Amino acid sequence: MSRNYMDNLSQQKTMILAGQGRVYTAPDTAVIRLGVQTTGNNLLQIQASNASTMQSILQMLQRMGISDVKTYQYSIDKIYDYEEGRQIDRGYSVRNILEIRTNNIDMAGSIIDSSVNAGANVVELITFDVSNREMYYQQALNMAVMNAFEKAKSISMNLGTGKNPIIVHITENSSFPIEPYRRELAASTPVVPGSLIIEAFVTAEFTF
Repeated sequence: MSRNYMDNLSQQKTMILAGQGRVYTAPDTAVIRLGVQTTGNNLLQIQASNASTMQSILQMLQRMGISDVKTYQYSIDKIYDYEEGRQIDRGYSVRNILEIRTNNIDMAGSIIDSSVNAGANVVELITFDVSNREMYYQQALNMAVMNAFEKAKSISMNLGTGKNPIIVHITENSSFPIEPYRRELAASTPVVPGSLIIEAFVTAEFTF
């Protein structure tokens, strides 16, 4: 290795900067979680009641043309109260939650209302997302790299080095997929999805 190369390498300065990219987009997918919670002393009876109501909800969704439905949660729990230090058995709770996905986000409010009319007594949340999230994330990631590079150029110029910074290493700090925007539901609909924000973060090392 030549002496001149080693001299140039030793004279190079480095800086490590953070970059952030952000993309705004309209959601095209709604994910709704709702279902039925039934309580009582006879486990077999409340299981049957819960199953019957869930069947009514599933039939209603089928009539609406909603086919992307799956069980998100099913649980059976004992219920206890405590009075004056004593444990009192209050029976059982059966909880069955569906996850419903639709690309027609305008139907989200109708799905909730119709499900409640069919017997749903739990509406957990509604999640809005985009079907091609990775494409938007890649855009945000490129913006994050450019953000770090513009910072490096500004610092290099202000230091009067007369050199353009060179990226030697990039670390992606954001995880993928990013959790979609969530909004807890109140008792009323309609539902307004708003905009999604997809972010990416990097740490970049430059020589200058």
